[in-house]
Amino acid sequence: MPETVPDPFPETAPDLSVVVHGRNVQDHLPALLDSLDAHPLTGVEVIVAAVGDWARETAERHAPAFTVLPLPEGAGDAAARSAGAARARGRWLHFVHAKDGLPAGAPSAVARHTAGLPGPVDVLLFDHVRSSWRASGLPSPDGPRLARAGRAEEGLALDDRAGLLRLAPLLGNRVVRAGFWRAHERLLTTEDEPFAAYAALLLADRVACLPHPAYEDRRLRPESLPPPTPAQRYALVDRYEALLGLTADRPAVHRTLYDLMVRDCLRTFARAGMPDDVAREFFHRASVTARRHRPDGHRQPAGLEGMRRSLLEEGAYGKYRALQTANHARRGLRSAVRTGRRRAGTRLRSLQYRAALARPVDPHLAVFSAYWNRGVACNPAAVAAKLAELAPSIHPVWVVTAQGAALLPPGTDHVVPGTRRYWEVLARAKYLVNNVNFPDAVVKRPGTVHLQTHHGTPLKRMGVDQLPYPAAAHGLDFRALLERVDKWDYSVSANSHSTRMWQRAYPSHHISLDHGYPRNDVYYTAGAAEVRAARARLGIAPGRRAILYAPTHRDYEAGWTPRLDLAALADRLGEETVLLVRAHYFYDATASPLGGLRRTGRLVDVSSYEPVEELCLAADALVTDYSSIMFDYANLDRPIVVHADDWETYRTTRGVYFDLMAEAPGPVARSQAELTEILTTDAWHDERATKARAAFRRRFCEYDDGHAAERVVRRVFLGEDERTLPPVLPVEDRTPAPSPEEATAS
Repeated sequence: MPETVPDPFPETAPDLSVVVHGRNVQDHLPALLDSLDAHPLTGVEVIVAAVGDWARETAERHAPAFTVLPLPEGAGDAAARSAGAARARGRWLHFVHAKDGLPAGAPSAVARHTAGLPGPVDVLLFDHVRSSWRASGLPSPDGPRLARAGRAEEGLALDDRAGLLRLAPLLGNRVVRAGFWRAHERLLTTEDEPFAAYAALLLADRVACLPHPAYEDRRLRPESLPPPTPAQRYALVDRYEALLGLTADRPAVHRTLYDLMVRDCLRTFARAGMPDDVAREFFHRASVTARRHRPDGHRQPAGLEGMRRSLLEEGAYGKYRALQTANHARRGLRSAVRTGRRRAGTRLRSLQYRAALARPVDPHLAVFSAYWNRGVACNPAAVAAKLAELAPSIHPVWVVTAQGAALLPPGTDHVVPGTRRYWEVLARAKYLVNNVNFPDAVVKRPGTVHLQTHHGTPLKRMGVDQLPYPAAAHGLDFRALLERVDKWDYSVSANSHSTRMWQRAYPSHHISLDHGYPRNDVYYTAGAAEVRAARARLGIAPGRRAILYAPTHRDYEAGWTPRLDLAALADRLGEETVLLVRAHYFYDATASPLGGLRRTGRLVDVSSYEPVEELCLAADALVTDYSSIMFDYANLDRPIVVHADDWETYRTTRGVYFDLMAEAPGPVARSQAELTEILTTDAWHDERATKARAAFRRRFCEYDDGHAAERVVRRVFLGEDERTLPPVLPVEDRTPAPSPEEATAS
């Protein structure tokens, strides 16, 4: 055992250094840092080795209370841990991954415990809880093991408590003495965290146990991570090869570690779904390691003996694979029996769809849909239009309801959901484009491309982030949602805020296209003639001010009740102002309370008017509450007023990603009286409003510059490298469509 290096710290050094390290994976870092900031940290310092801009921006909100070490985007976990440890002043080090968490008060409790540990102890082990996107704070199986190990005052020798190796191999469920870490840093600094966790135990002189949870291990969805490479698969065997080499002269430790190796290799082989050539090589390497390090006279624990024999028999891969195939076949038969009990209509649809799936994928066929098959609209419509220009050989087919088919532009090829051709095109199209999701029954075929365009920048919580909000989560099947999300190949984003929130709300492995929203291109390509034409179609006379009022949906309301007395507001605004009122599309426009409004010339119901982009071009200003239309309209650099009379209720029932009251794109009204005051004075377009709008545009119109559709089509349909696409113009270099006043004057 190498000689222990003494701690070179003065008496004033903190007892514990918490080293938070890594990228801000799926936006879990804010909760971790907020929890650390919310409780006194007696005897504790926090160092954040922040990898990438997102982690750095998050960590800097907690400076100077925490020490922030910015690291480049590509830095690995090992480099981040080393950077944090080098800056640490504490006598003990706790490495906490940025995706994980710490129970309230845990750092101070651990620091107090370490202060009383004797000199020979190098590692303190403690319990943890487990969390995932579905649930938080689930107990681990480690607690009873730690309790059985006991609390020897002088610490425990691993050779006497080899079962401690069965604790979850996390660096987060143990703290290490700083001098010990530095003495063994070359071996412990590795991207393979389980190796480092095991090695810390194997190298320790003595260990101590604390049978209380002091760490939260957050398990990310495997589907949200890149698929492991063959080299990463083989690294599991390499890990145990190296570890077993450290324990040859420690029989009890060697036997326990050997059992863990056999268990992990067999589980990985059985469950990982590796291609046959990778599985064969993995099995071969595991078999060689198992034979080389098998302890004399050792027997595998009950239940694994048969599998162990297969691993130890040279050339037994075929036998083991045959057994595994037979097991899969039995399970598949049982599953088929269960799922076969369907209604006759569903069986017919399934037969038609399966027959179409047997035919080759058509590389020249693309299926488009928007807003649950409402028609040609939003980002999919803009992508389809650019596709016709740049790749006319790809034939678009739109999915539209029977009612919406009559409203389609002439010559639009379309299918109605449920028909034979509907299932045929869904089965054979290479490209499937939607701003929501296709039905659960749609199969993601090899070689096909699913493009998710979304339909707004998220202020409100989306996807799995709705779980804590019953009003929003009611009736949602989140497992089914994530199965749909797992089919995405690409996700279109208008700004880095959206990119980050989509990673958090939809934890799946897809490529973010930071290219801008195609539907917003028109705000930079339209000229004065298009603005005048839009106003003429709405009957807005030259010289009159048009205000678009577009409120959003409330999860806590069954229907739409206008939050403004619109007639009274129109009267106060006077003859020279036209109110364009658009209800959210979730509500039936025919049943809207606006249905009885007459076209007085000052109050116009535009709830059914399409496209909404024309309404934005026609409007001198926008009044909204929490609708994503504000992010799109901001591209026009025209005044925006936020009417937020129920902000606290909305924030509590739906959840939001940022404080709109602090980061609004213009003045905020909390009542109709305040809104009227803003719109009847210069407050709606004064210097303060302009400054707020400029900051909002820089953040949320980041990638929208008029070329988004081109970038998406070239990247997805033409396969061009991202580096060859038209670069995004800086906000200050863009020229939006002229305002109505400018269009009239030109």
